[in-house]
Amino acid sequence: MALLLLLVIYLAFIGLGLPDSLFGTAWPAIYADFGLPFSFGSFVTLLTSCGTVFSSFKSDSLIQRWGTYRVSWFSTALTSIAIVGMAWSGNFLFFCLCAIPLGLGAGAIDSALNNYVSLHYSSAKMNFLHCFYGLGVTLSPYVLSMIMHGSTEWRSGYYIVFFIQAAIALVLFASYPLWHKQKSVEMHEEYCNTLSLKEVLGLNGVYPMLALFFASVGLEMSCGAWGATYLVETTGITAGEASHTIMFYFMGIAIGRFLSGILAMRWHGWKVVKWSIFALFVALLLLVSSSDLTVTTIALMLIGVGNGPMFPNLSYMTPENFGRENSMSVMGTQIAVSNISLMLMPVLCGIIAQFFSMNIFPYFLSACFVVMIAAYSLKIFL
Repeated sequence: MALLLLLVIYLAFIGLGLPDSLFGTAWPAIYADFGLPFSFGSFVTLLTSCGTVFSSFKSDSLIQRWGTYRVSWFSTALTSIAIVGMAWSGNFLFFCLCAIPLGLGAGAIDSALNNYVSLHYSSAKMNFLHCFYGLGVTLSPYVLSMIMHGSTEWRSGYYIVFFIQAAIALVLFASYPLWHKQKSVEMHEEYCNTLSLKEVLGLNGVYPMLALFFASVGLEMSCGAWGATYLVETTGITAGEASHTIMFYFMGIAIGRFLSGILAMRWHGWKVVKWSIFALFVALLLLVSSSDLTVTTIALMLIGVGNGPMFPNLSYMTPENFGRENSMSVMGTQIAVSNISLMLMPVLCGIIAQFFSMNIFPYFLSACFVVMIAAYSLKIFL
């Protein structure tokens, strides 16, 4: 029964990943359809991130009141409604408004399921959980590349992703008997400490961890949000071709997390993080040094492979770093900081690119990497 529940949670993380890559991949076609500058994508990512930050900060109280099961299925249903609303939108304002419930749903389910798995499953299973997220973020570009091949049609891709997301929400809703049997889990959720933000920030070693989450997520989401636009603006390929190419980046995330799950069976999380940072360094070196489409594609995929294992391993170590009794509050804060990064960094990248061109994209990702190295050094060596 526990294995079947884990499979349901894995399915939920496919649903979490679907919207995260959908907008960034489709944006070159969307801004052409609405007749907008490419930097206007920052408004959508900003509103989405505001929703995720809010729901992440509130996640511990939501989980205590409603439980992981209710938070999970409702959040997934909310994101599916937001996706179909975007597909229906006849103007950019309505599209932006739909980004708010998309963010609210994503932040709540992210915090709830990361905390659940970190408490009740192994490190390898946490990595495989995020591997399924990688499958989700790979699926959206694949769907869009099929739909948009040789055209700028993006709405049909959104409709297809909506139907997939709605089906996942129905499976989660029907999984109540599996959650009901885990009464000990619900009791644990009720008796976890609910810490204020000030109390969380007072925990020893929390600042380097928050900085690691901020830098890793900033790099991941900026690459996902602007990678396709970078390809269109700098190589001259079409939006459909870019959606196919950026799929390799998201595929790299899934591969990296799958490999990390295997390595986590024998290695501690910090060792996995160390090798992930090295792989990321090689990938960024390739991206900065060459503008050739083949090299850029390889570099983008390696960025996914290198950065992909960061989030699951850092999340899994939360109970170890700060105590099981504090994990729910700390996890919510980590997810909130991650979503602040998601909110700020892609927007910042878009604004800078609007002024200086998309050629700054590799250097922006490299700046995120420098912050990551500094935070890692503080955590490990101090």
